[in-house]
Amino acid sequence: MGIKSFQGRRAAPVKLESAPILVEDYMTSSLITFKKEQSVAEVMEAMIKNKISGAPVVNDFGELEGVISDGDCMKQISESRYFNMPIGDMKIENYMDDTVAVIDKNLNIFDCAQLFYKHDCRRFPVIEYGKLIGMISRKDILCAALKLRGQNWHC
Repeated sequence: MGIKSFQGRRAAPVKLESAPILVEDYMTSSLITFKKEQSVAEVMEAMIKNKISGAPVVNDFGELEGVISDGDCMKQISESRYFNMPIGDMKIENYMDDTVAVIDKNLNIFDCAQLFYKHDCRRFPVIEYGKLIGMISRKDILCAALKLRGQNWHC
């Protein structure tokens, strides 16, 4: 006679859901933005106050017009010293980068990491239907990688 088990019916194995790996899962959506009419001094103060190294420049419709970084502000400081002009009188439209690579929110973070390496930039604006909806930075990708470290990295 065989041995009977009194454990009862076993539950089906639980399939672990994979961790989110899309840009939209790790991007920052509450952004500090600037208008191209703002002065460099005003932007520098906001960057220092908010402890950021750059931010998008948008128009009144929320459309991306460029990105201003601390490096762009440094250029203005350097030029003001050379030409003996006051710091910050210039508008950021003269110093911002208006040829900015943008990405889609549905891009996975591994492809995004490759784009960071390829473009050698610190942040990418995330655009949907022509509007700025977020930013993702190198730091966001590092945080995502740490969260996924124990997971299977297959997409």
